Amino acid sequence: MPDTPKTPLRVLLLVACAVIAAVLLVLYVWRLPPFRTAIEMTENAYVRGSVTIIAPKVDGYVAEVKVQDFVAVTQGQVLVRLDDRIYRQKLEQVRGSLAAQEANLANLAQTRLVREAGLGSAGAQIANAKAQVINAKAQLERARADMRRVEALIANDSLSQRERDQTVAALRQAEAAVQQTEAAARIATSGQAVATQDLRSVAVNRSALEGAVEAARAAVKLAEIDLENTQIRAPRDGHVGEVGVKLGQYVTPGTQLMAVVPAQVWVVANYKEAQTAHMVEGQPVRLSVDALGDAELRGHVERLSPATGSEFSVIKQDNATGNFTKIPQRLQVRISVDGEQPLAARLRPGMSVVARVDTAERGASAPRP
Repeated sequence: MPDTPKTPLRVLLLVACAVIAAVLLVLYVWRLPPFRTAIEMTENAYVRGSVTIIAPKVDGYVAEVKVQDFVAVTQGQVLVRLDDRIYRQKLEQVRGSLAAQEANLANLAQTRLVREAGLGSAGAQIANAKAQVINAKAQLERARADMRRVEALIANDSLSQRERDQTVAALRQAEAAVQQTEAAARIATSGQAVATQDLRSVAVNRSALEGAVEAARAAVKLAEIDLENTQIRAPRDGHVGEVGVKLGQYVTPGTQLMAVVPAQVWVVANYKEAQTAHMVEGQPVRLSVDALGDAELRGHVERLSPATGSEFSVIKQDNATGNFTKIPQRLQVRISVDGEQPLAARLRPGMSVVARVDTAERGASAPRP
């Protein structure tokens, strides 16, 4: 006969063991004491890289596609060439305009020399006219002196009327000569003013023509840039993604042709905010990459995001109305991949990663609180 009184006790022991095991399992899954460790893990992590979308700056028909999908390229290598015939003609056109403006400027310089020579000649004419005025006034004074002597001789009947008439005529001639030379001096002065004004006009026109020359040179530079932009080049070393552009396709500025993926990559891990309590820069990280058969790579915490992902969302959350349920936010952690690891060269942006940060290490920042 079995010992029946012991059966209920065994059942109670089995139930108690099952409850304890379930509680321990929950504590382990949720990483609660006594199973909590300094290793913070997340599966919400991905490989990232500075993927550059290649697009043209000018429009035109594709004349040549020089690369294929997934090939390696170097900085400055030509990826796509557009038909450049129109841009070459535009460059020749603006070069012709520049030559015409430079010729106008050279002609203006020659005109300035002529006007300066004319201004010098006008100054000489003014000096000559002033000298003639002085000479004419001197002749007038002599004629007046002769007239005074003649009047005295006429009063004494010492001189004939005929000689007096000749002296009066000489006086009138001297007076007319003064008026004539003064008029010539005024004309010469006016000519100098006109020459000065012409020279000023030349100076003003020179500024305008110099501005036109600079504008023409800028147009040449722009045309050269447009011509150079028909050669679409790789901005950096890396690998080409899928080539979407086709031969003969008409493209416009902004059309996505392909992407260039650089060799340098990093990992962005999205940790719950509570997991980042003891994270600092420089702490070691173990990275398990799905695409590499869960192979592990070494890395270090490079820096933490200045805000959670919700702060960068287009539509902000408004928790000031209605019932509230606390939702743990996630903080992005950038992780650099240590060098000198053969498998690191096989990392590609977008790969899934399991990141484990050892928060027991002090890292390179301030010590843990």
